[in-house]
Amino acid sequence: MQNRFFRESLPQRRVVVTGVGAVSPLGLDAKTSFENACKGVSGITKISRFDASVSPAQIAGDVKNFTPEPFISLKEVKKMDLFIQYSIAASLMALENAGLKKEDLPSERTGIFMGVGMGGLPTIEEQHSVLLERGPTRLTPFFIPKVITNLASGQLSIMLGAKGPNYSITSACASGSHAIGEAVSYIRSGQCDIMIAGGAEAVLCPMAIGGFSAMKALSTRNEAPREASRPWDKGRDGFVLGEGAGTLILEDYEHASRRGAKIYAEVTGYGTTSDANHMTSPAPEGEGGKRAMQLALNNASLNADQIDYINAHGTSTPAGDPLESIAIENLFKDHAKNIWISSTKSMTGHLLGAAGALESVFSIMSLDSGIVPPTINLENPDDDCRLDYVPLRAREKKLSHVLNNSFGFGGTNACLIFSRLEK
Repeated sequence: MQNRFFRESLPQRRVVVTGVGAVSPLGLDAKTSFENACKGVSGITKISRFDASVSPAQIAGDVKNFTPEPFISLKEVKKMDLFIQYSIAASLMALENAGLKKEDLPSERTGIFMGVGMGGLPTIEEQHSVLLERGPTRLTPFFIPKVITNLASGQLSIMLGAKGPNYSITSACASGSHAIGEAVSYIRSGQCDIMIAGGAEAVLCPMAIGGFSAMKALSTRNEAPREASRPWDKGRDGFVLGEGAGTLILEDYEHASRRGAKIYAEVTGYGTTSDANHMTSPAPEGEGGKRAMQLALNNASLNADQIDYINAHGTSTPAGDPLESIAIENLFKDHAKNIWISSTKSMTGHLLGAAGALESVFSIMSLDSGIVPPTINLENPDDDCRLDYVPLRAREKKLSHVLNNSFGFGGTNACLIFSRLEK
């Protein structure tokens, strides 16, 4: 078996996307979610899962009407926090979309990487109450397996009999993109033929809302939920918490070709950096994000002027939005004004560890369909945000190369490039 850390000296295999799956505030599958994003539908509403009336932020991008039973038995559901259920649902839908069944997977050459930001926080909150009110002997025996992040990939590995590499990556809001990027390297290096990669998050609970509110990170536009997430707009006042999952089926190009798979895109570039600057604030002028984008371009052997569309990190925060925009200007120079840029977080809210994964699904579907979702609510652009953010309405054109940005607390940055396949 080849060592992935020496892959630069070996011929690299091409990695393609053959399946996509999603559970999001915009729909219970990838197709519905993307179609609603292109229509400019907002999935952000008043929180109904618990009484949020005492919270400064009372809105969220929640998943509506999700039922795990088509994917997971009721017996197994009891052992899983919601983020694990979302991971399994999105992944099984992605496999179906790729035309793959369990018996089709080369067991020891199929791996699973999932990005998860915060794990089973709702279960921690619930079981903490049990501990205080009824004592430690009344905690569920499934408490630990429900909350640890790697069960998002581990449960799926058990279900599918996938015996390749299996772990979860936790890097805040870049988790999903890191999981995809690292999965790509395992196929490129020859260790795996298929990787199931993405991200999942479900922390819509009082503790998460309260914690982010204490940081002054969340929008408090409670009376107009659908207008609350407004990246690059002068009226933005913070991000909106979202939840869900996105999964890609990544495959060695030759393996996919032999089985006649539909190929949505090739993953051509991956770049990751650290700001080394601050716990929550990006580096000045988005320097770390700029370097990650440049590394992704280098990895893809692309020039800056070949990028057609950027699905931006674009969280709707006062500090983050202009810095990402400035980073794009500084890297892409004159071409920056020609790039279509949009933030689907304007409709989904911020899915934290699942954000980069869901936005990768949207990026790939944009590449495949030629439709770029809009940035809704962008009515009065910030003076420091001078680029084309596809405001209010979707647009159409043939795309060749799409960049997806994900930047996280702790100064972690991950950028992915998806390209139209050229045989």
